[in-house]
Amino acid sequence: MFGNNKCKVAIVGAGGRLGKHILSALLSPEFRSSYADVVVLRRSGTESAVIPNATVRTFEQDTIGDCIHDVDVLISAVGPTGHAFKDSLVNAMAKSSVRLYIPSEFGVDHTVHDFPHAEWDHKKLHFDLTQKFIPNVQVLRIYVGLFLEESIGPWFGFHTAADKYDCIGSADTPVSYTSLDDAGKVVAQVARMQMLPILEQIHIGGDTKSTRETAHIMQEAGAGKVKINELDLEKWKKATIEEGTADPSKYLRFLMGEGRINHTQEGLGNDNEIVNPGQTLWKWKTMMDYAQETKGKPWAEFKWDESVVS
Repeated sequence: MFGNNKCKVAIVGAGGRLGKHILSALLSPEFRSSYADVVVLRRSGTESAVIPNATVRTFEQDTIGDCIHDVDVLISAVGPTGHAFKDSLVNAMAKSSVRLYIPSEFGVDHTVHDFPHAEWDHKKLHFDLTQKFIPNVQVLRIYVGLFLEESIGPWFGFHTAADKYDCIGSADTPVSYTSLDDAGKVVAQVARMQMLPILEQIHIGGDTKSTRETAHIMQEAGAGKVKINELDLEKWKKATIEEGTADPSKYLRFLMGEGRINHTQEGLGNDNEIVNPGQTLWKWKTMMDYAQETKGKPWAEFKWDESVVS
């Protein structure tokens, strides 16, 4: 994609929960030598400490274009509160050398949703803006499913402390999870690929496990005997959509049950081999790895109001 020259990569949102992992991967020995430079974009007024092996550029809302004018790859890890800023990046890229843009997606594939939700609807609109105003820039949306370290908790029905898992729909429906570190490595690898296929989206799944399989793995690693309770999917979905909450967790729970977070070839597809063929670059973190790290009791101490999931 970039010929024989190394590309200059810029990241905005590097201080966020996923952004930190992306930046760590970009600057790691496995990836850093592949780039001409790694540019960390920081808003004026935020911490501006020196980052070894990276260039830090400070911007105001109206000067972001000056900071990316010579960049080849732009990565956005800006969170959901920054929609207006994300859209301003499109105008800035139109006057820059950016050839590959990786927008702030890194979750579930919202293009298959059959319901409205403000967060995912804006992501659709943002992609439409890129197609209209920067048609010569490759835009690659990376969907990684659920973050492994943030998902096996009571907000998704995994009540480890109470030895019970409440799932929406069948407990045998596959769900894909990717660790934060692996998600960061995926972005770092995509940024340096010289012959990246012209794709609009890729689906990644570090590991794919059903609720029943997850319960078994956690039990093997030290959890108690987990009781599985299957809740009515259609009832949950209807109530969630009618409520119209901004919190995506309730939507994600019925999406898990519908098989819409199944990033396997039998589900929405899987592109692990594009970025990490045969796991030759790194080993994907699995549910078993996570279970062993947490002794089968992830988020067991987390205080949770049972009434929100009843």
